[in-house]
Amino acid sequence: MSRYNTPFEIHVHGQVSLRGDVTFEHVQDALKPIWKYAGARSLTDAAGSFYEDEPGIRFDAQDHVLQMCWTIEGDDDFRQVLDEMCMNLNDVAITGAAIEVTFYDTEFEDEDEDEVSDAESRDDFIMLFVGPDPAAIMQVQRDLLVQDVISLMERHFDGAELGGVVAAVDQLFSQRFNDLVNSLQLGKPPRGTGGGNSSMGHGGRKPRHLH
Repeated sequence: MSRYNTPFEIHVHGQVSLRGDVTFEHVQDALKPIWKYAGARSLTDAAGSFYEDEPGIRFDAQDHVLQMCWTIEGDDDFRQVLDEMCMNLNDVAITGAAIEVTFYDTEFEDEDEDEVSDAESRDDFIMLFVGPDPAAIMQVQRDLLVQDVISLMERHFDGAELGGVVAAVDQLFSQRFNDLVNSLQLGKPPRGTGGGNSSMGHGGRKPRHLH
């Protein structure tokens, strides 16, 4: 799966619960954009990660779960296959799920120490969301946001004091969902990932998941 002149190590991490009727063939079709990018002929050929200590891509047929802890060498064009992958996963997911994609700038790591001070890392972190419908996607977005807000504010307030904050978050998502429903009544609903992204900033390093 090695590619030439690849400035990034790209790590894909997430767990997606799938419908009970989903087979390995369905999963292989859903993930075709990324294993084709890897230059493989099948998901089986591409399932192993660039790092041996990472599980790679696994489909648990008994529990109907897709697990990804997979690193590939690539470039910015990998972003182009992510939208297609997410749309495909929307069709097989049974609940909402978050998928983290981290771009590690290998060229920055290879710079000499004297050059690092003048260079800027192109590390980036993207959070994508998939699900069977917009409501499922918004639910997982809401849950992650609540976790982040509670974690931040518990440094200053007792958890019991934060009920109003959670209610405010719920109100914002309820309004967003109502706005979405109203907009979809005007035309054919678009297919999308419901995903957002956030940049780590130059020089940031997000720890690589090992499980």
